[in-house]
Amino acid sequence: MGMKTLFLLLLLVPFGSRADELLIPMDAAQTDHLKAYGVAYMVLKNDGEVDWLLNYRGGSFMTPATPALESECRIRNVRFEHLSNGTAQRIRQEVAQPNTNTDAVKLLKAARIAVYSPIKISKAEFENTDAVLNVLTYAEIPFEVVYDEEIMKGDLAKFDWLHLHHEDFTGQLGRNLHRISPEDMAAQKGLAAKLGYAKLSQLKLDVAKRIKVFCAGGGFLFAMCSGAETFDIALSAEGVDIVPSLYDGDGIDPQAQSKLDFGKTLAFQNFQLNLDDGDGYGGGISFSNINSSAGRGGWDQPSGYFQLFDFSAKFDAIPAMLVQNHESVIREFFGQTTAFTKSTVKSSALVMGTSTSSDRYIYGELGRGQWTFYGGHDPEGTRGGGGNFRQATDLNLHPHSAGYRLILNNVLFPSARKKKRKT
Repeated sequence: MGMKTLFLLLLLVPFGSRADELLIPMDAAQTDHLKAYGVAYMVLKNDGEVDWLLNYRGGSFMTPATPALESECRIRNVRFEHLSNGTAQRIRQEVAQPNTNTDAVKLLKAARIAVYSPIKISKAEFENTDAVLNVLTYAEIPFEVVYDEEIMKGDLAKFDWLHLHHEDFTGQLGRNLHRISPEDMAAQKGLAAKLGYAKLSQLKLDVAKRIKVFCAGGGFLFAMCSGAETFDIALSAEGVDIVPSLYDGDGIDPQAQSKLDFGKTLAFQNFQLNLDDGDGYGGGISFSNINSSAGRGGWDQPSGYFQLFDFSAKFDAIPAMLVQNHESVIREFFGQTTAFTKSTVKSSALVMGTSTSSDRYIYGELGRGQWTFYGGHDPEGTRGGGGNFRQATDLNLHPHSAGYRLILNNVLFPSARKKKRKT
């Protein structure tokens, strides 16, 4: 028996016969909120169970205590409290009280996680600031990187959860030639040609359609920044040329705007495309007015805060899980798609986080699956200097990031034995 196998067995062996439990608090007492999710995921990955205590001390976790688990928490600097079985049962009874907005949701199985990223085919240095790649790595949650070829081969069937980030499903190379190197551009176009497509936009549309099928079949889709915006734009523009000549060598359909089909989208409707050719170097990098910072270069420095809504833990467990946090007011952050213009968000989408001028965090259902869209690029991101647009965020400096916690809520969400939401 190898040492790793022995450790995993010890992880599930409780202290004697006492059946004690560990509480991992997620309020201000927690020493590393982000790594705490990694501990919960590790327990699930090794066939353990976790109770997610919604609205109890910031959305805490409770799981059977083992010496190995306590040791792992110490290694990861995750605060825990050792509870007797009686104390644990009293907490369960407390959160189940009908007059409290708390509840316990059982987490049963770790989701198989895929991250859609061009780092699969090229250096794509700009994409190394992907917030989800960053936080999964920091929290020590395993994932696999996939890209267009894997999706077209049907590999999404291997996964439960898929993330899209700073992506352009319209085939316009991000509408910003500053952010993509000649080598990365060649890799994108080369892959499209390899897969039999005359245009990159044609490949990206087919990829978006396959992702939509994955979601409708029961998958969990989490998209941020331009990945969320361009996903819906591409679906709405099926069969319509919306790509300026700068990017594909021919012009757009002059009737492109009127030909959009909003019935094919997940989250957005009645949006206006930016069909300006621009110069590819920042003159017209917004895709549409879905982006709340469109018209300001597509970028927006943090200027305020957005508010998380409060949902019923007992009757609206799905959104309640997705907004678990130790803070309800969160600093805004910029991105190519900073947040979502309220008038473009479908009424079928549930808004979970909003500011005065825009919606930041939204949820919806598609067939047997669910999706979450989150505006902005990096919850703790700042602009770089010396001509750089981004600086990678060191999460060792942000272990309590409320904005990053929303990402990790989505990672654990598929593991829940949950009730269908009521609102």
